[in-house]
Amino acid sequence: MESVRKGSITRTTKETDISIEVNLDGEGNYSIETGVGFFDHMLSLFAKHGILDLDVKAKGDLYIDCHHTIEDVGITLGKCIEKALGDKAGIKRYGTAFVPMDEALCMISMDISGRSYLVFEGDFNSSKVGEMDTEMVEEFFRALAFNAGITLHAKVLYGKNAHHMIEGLFKALGRALREATTKDEKIKGVMSTKGNL
Repeated sequence: MESVRKGSITRTTKETDISIEVNLDGEGNYSIETGVGFFDHMLSLFAKHGILDLDVKAKGDLYIDCHHTIEDVGITLGKCIEKALGDKAGIKRYGTAFVPMDEALCMISMDISGRSYLVFEGDFNSSKVGEMDTEMVEEFFRALAFNAGITLHAKVLYGKNAHHMIEGLFKALGRALREATTKDEKIKGVMSTKGNL
């Protein structure tokens, strides 16, 4: 029987105190507490649609703004995902998902390559959704990609409502990660001629 792919990290700075546990072989269960309600909602959607278990406890300097909390959650979650993947043996490596959310259509495409990169295209017509600054969506994706060793392309193809566009991105992120981390018995070792990812 294969071992369950889990990662757990606690990261403490003068700005934030964050503990995250992720189980890539979970069932979509989640417990999220960041102090930023809309961000909690987005991480819940990410876990549910990625069919992974996610526990996030974050305390940050929200009296300043949400920047440090959201970015540091991205950093810590990225490190957890990398840890959970281990040697990456047998994973499909690539994942792409298109998700419609009412009038919005979003796309995520990723390569779990060990090479960190982000291409982000999304213009939101509102500076905030709830207490979350919309500019922090790109910052979260960057922190996640660069700490998980993922090449990540995120794009809002079209949309009008910022809530819908951001929700589509987070749902697509979960679905694409699910596809990329799925194991294929036909893959021997890792999906790379280099011999490692």
